[in-house]
Amino acid sequence: MRYQFGSGCDLSVPLCTAARTGLHAIDPLNLSPELVSAVPPPPTSSGRARRWLVLYPRAIPLVIFLALAAITALSVFAIESNARARERALMREYAQGVAAALDRSGSGFTSYLRAGAALFSSLEDVSPETFDNFVRALKLNTEYSGAEGIGWIPVLEARDLPAFLAQTRANEPAYPDIFPAPTSRTGRVAPVAMFAPAAPHNRRALGYDMYSDPARAAAMAEAELTLRPAASGRIVLVQETSGTAPAFAIYMPVFRMNTPGERGLAGFVYTPFRAREFLDAAIDRQGQGRFGVRLYDGEVSTGHLLVAQSISDAAKETVEQEVTIADRKLMLVIESGNAQVLSPLSMVTLIFGLALASLLMLLARLLTQQAFEDQARLAFFEEQHSIRNSLTRELNHRVKNTLANVLSILSLTRRRASGLDDFADSLEGRIRALSATHDLLTVTDWGTTPIRAVIEAELQHFRSALDDTILLDGPELELAPNDALSFGLAVHELATNAAKYGALSVPGGQVTIRWQRGDDQGGETGWAEVEWQETGGPPVATERRRGFGTELIEKVVAHELRQPVTLDFATTGVRCVLRVPVRRPADFRIREKDGERGGPKG
Repeated sequence: MRYQFGSGCDLSVPLCTAARTGLHAIDPLNLSPELVSAVPPPPTSSGRARRWLVLYPRAIPLVIFLALAAITALSVFAIESNARARERALMREYAQGVAAALDRSGSGFTSYLRAGAALFSSLEDVSPETFDNFVRALKLNTEYSGAEGIGWIPVLEARDLPAFLAQTRANEPAYPDIFPAPTSRTGRVAPVAMFAPAAPHNRRALGYDMYSDPARAAAMAEAELTLRPAASGRIVLVQETSGTAPAFAIYMPVFRMNTPGERGLAGFVYTPFRAREFLDAAIDRQGQGRFGVRLYDGEVSTGHLLVAQSISDAAKETVEQEVTIADRKLMLVIESGNAQVLSPLSMVTLIFGLALASLLMLLARLLTQQAFEDQARLAFFEEQHSIRNSLTRELNHRVKNTLANVLSILSLTRRRASGLDDFADSLEGRIRALSATHDLLTVTDWGTTPIRAVIEAELQHFRSALDDTILLDGPELELAPNDALSFGLAVHELATNAAKYGALSVPGGQVTIRWQRGDDQGGETGWAEVEWQETGGPPVATERRRGFGTELIEKVVAHELRQPVTLDFATTGVRCVLRVPVRRPADFRIREKDGERGGPKG
């Protein structure tokens, strides 16, 4: 006798529809009402700002710090630019003052030289008495001008030197020989004949031939050509002062009428200047400042440096000012050696700006951390709320399934019971079978359950009493929770039937349970084919009354598993083949909102 049942059979169970409508108020997480009713607020400007803080927890504080640092840097740059502009304005003002003082010193002695030239050009000869009277009339004050004094230089031919020396020594017996000594190729000679004030170091200049030095000769030639005072280039007053200090001289030509209508060069009135004293006198009149000063002959280069009053530190800023002394261009360079990196106001601004930027960066970092933590808490609450709803729906679904199974068992048991005791005993055993499988699923947190564990849970009472009468053989396969419940109920019914009427009711009887995996064509899902085979038991009657176990397996189990069930009551023993779905975990995960209507059963 063989019966085969598929998933298309009708489940005629009363109250199943009514059982699927209850139990909606279960809160398994015991969450607070505030959390359960929490709804994310609508997005606002503060919410968007918080979202930016959450998305970029490190970038936002860094951007704030960099922005304030940039503003601080621009402020410091503006302050320093104004300070440098103010510094350069002071330097230009100082340079103009020193240049004016130098020009006054040069112009004053140029006036003396012009006066001397006018006087000497009107005389046939310049005698010592005349020269002394002229100097006394000028009332020279060389202490604050850098000038050595004023002198007279006659221009002679080389052949006239003996007569000049004889005449000069008649008035000044100590007058030296002309030096450097003239040669046979020497043309004109310009020895220093007189010099005032007559200090010992100034007397060293007497007898020196000015034409012997190219720098002096060039200045004298320019003065002769332009008929104006002319300054020499950089010279060293070796014959006038001891040492090698740089100096320069100003020459004014003196012309006389030699013959009617013919004018000739008689000589030069000149003044030598010590460059350092000349510059120091101008600086003292301007007022000593915190700037360095350099004076160059013409272009600004090391070879043209006349004198320098430098500062100790390297110059940070320079200002150039041109000065004209007796038609000669000099270059005055003012240096600022302010070694201070930043001005006090810039330092205060920088420190305050960086402190403010650091403080705001710290505050922004705290805000981002707080926003991140709030977002994490909100996400956690939303997740817990979602889990609570999902668990509630899952629990409702499983409770309704369990109640439906209980109602089916109750209805079929009542229909097949011969009396109240038989009804109570049958109902108790089947409820215990459901309870045993529930306990097993609880241990696994309602996850997948090994098929071997389900069989052992349902047969534990029989195996403890009958020892090796029941044999299990099959691979490790995992069942979904609801599939395990239906499969466990089927095993319980088969075992109960075997204990009452089949192989487990007599000594020597044996039950063999084998299972193997069968896959669908895709290979991702499949089923476990379980074979229940009884041997060694009483012969099975060909004519038999259909009991509750048969009804349960044929209707309930086949419907719940959605797989065909083969039940064969052969005379040698009952054989039953069930197909239990082996699902992927994703197929029975916790249901979402619409999981009960369209999702797979778990």
